Amino acid sequence: MPDITPAELKQRQAAGQTPTIIDVREPWENEEGRIEGSQNIPLGTLPQKLEELEDLKDQEIIVHCKGGGRSATAKAFLSQQGFTHVRNLVGGFQAYQQS
Repeated sequence: MPDITPAELKQRQAAGQTPTIIDVREPWENEEGRIEGSQNIPLGTLPQKLEELEDLKDQEIIVHCKGGGRSATAKAFLSQQGFTHVRNLVGGFQAYQQS
């Protein structure tokens, strides 16, 4: 699944679309700022949260972190677990804030 740009995500949000957004940053990072509607699941806890995400296996999931590295790891992990529509937010939260 191709990654998504901050501009594309903001455009979809402005149109009232609400994709599932998972913030894989640490809780303290999430407290400093977050994308509205996102849920915080730190990368290190993602394996333990798979059961909770099971219903989303065939739905679009957008993962993000601060700059895109951890979320790229999350995308690869979720894809290996059978999630079929995982997209990484290009540039992470920093790029989203600046766009």
